[in-house]
Amino acid sequence: MTTSTNNISLEPATRAAFPFTALVGQPQLQRALQLAAIDPGIGGVLISGPRGTAKSTAARALAALLPGAPFVTLPLAASLEQLVGTLNVEDVLRDGQVRLAPGLVARAHGGVLYVDEVNLLPDALVDALLDVAASGVNTVERDGISQQHAARFVLVGTMNPEEGELRPQLLDRFGLSVALANPVDAAQRTAILRARLGFDENPAALADQHAEEQRALSSALVAARAALPRLTWSDEVLNHAAACAIEAGVDGMRADLVMLRAARALAALEGRSEVTVAHVDAVAELALAHRRPEGGAAQPPSTTSAPQQPQQNPQRPQDQQTAAPAPQGDWGAMPAQPEGTTKVQKIAGWPPKKA
Repeated sequence: MTTSTNNISLEPATRAAFPFTALVGQPQLQRALQLAAIDPGIGGVLISGPRGTAKSTAARALAALLPGAPFVTLPLAASLEQLVGTLNVEDVLRDGQVRLAPGLVARAHGGVLYVDEVNLLPDALVDALLDVAASGVNTVERDGISQQHAARFVLVGTMNPEEGELRPQLLDRFGLSVALANPVDAAQRTAILRARLGFDENPAALADQHAEEQRALSSALVAARAALPRLTWSDEVLNHAAACAIEAGVDGMRADLVMLRAARALAALEGRSEVTVAHVDAVAELALAHRRPEGGAAQPPSTTSAPQQPQQNPQRPQDQQTAAPAPQGDWGAMPAQPEGTTKVQKIAGWPPKKA
């Protein structure tokens, strides 16, 4: 069907999605996206990496893999009302009916909500978005009136670290994270080029080539979602997740919870009947990488109050008894030295004024 405007025929644009199973050299990214698709309560996936590392391609490919899933993109210039929706107060006053003007989170329900350059998004939008992604419920409030609706979607945020970082508080709100790098292996780059050029030349042919794998993976994701409620965590698994979080030195309990939910999703994807310690180990880095303090695991606090100065000349025992005490507080490296006082000479006053 074509549209005619000013005697110009416009052909509707179609954009085929790159097959998810055709992605090359991104096993961790594919695993993180699959786990988030199985359990959206994980809280989404943050993909960090330089330009041209298939971040947006992978997000679109995931949406195409889920049956009937919408793919919604959040623009950087969107307002809070565009994101979460708004209420028509005039309708309430006129006929007492609360009418919701749905936002992007409502449109993304059951699918994928994609945020490109999430590190450039205003903090207020990121906060609201992550709240909805983790809870699966969106609350719209206006003038003392509120309404809630379900909004369960897979949140995928991408960013280029060269353009700025997310605040640690916002990083922690993302469930899983994957850091991509430019491929340096010539054979891998060749495979990526071959797949991309083949898709650009004939998207249908590449889709047919991976159709069977796509159908199998799509069915596995649907089955894993249904199996989640049947899987529980043993005390051994709980203890291991807690130990991993402590060793990484993360703040709060969100890392532990995300690790457990991701391990359960992986066990469901593999068709297992229980969650094991091995499942926790397989997903631990996805949950801990963006929460771990700089420099690795947290270090124990130092027990010394001031650094020791190297001794150039050994002191005799009698010298050690009169050595100056170590500096304390903000006095600096040198101890305070007593100073003598000098009597101030009185200055003669002015002579009395003659009458």
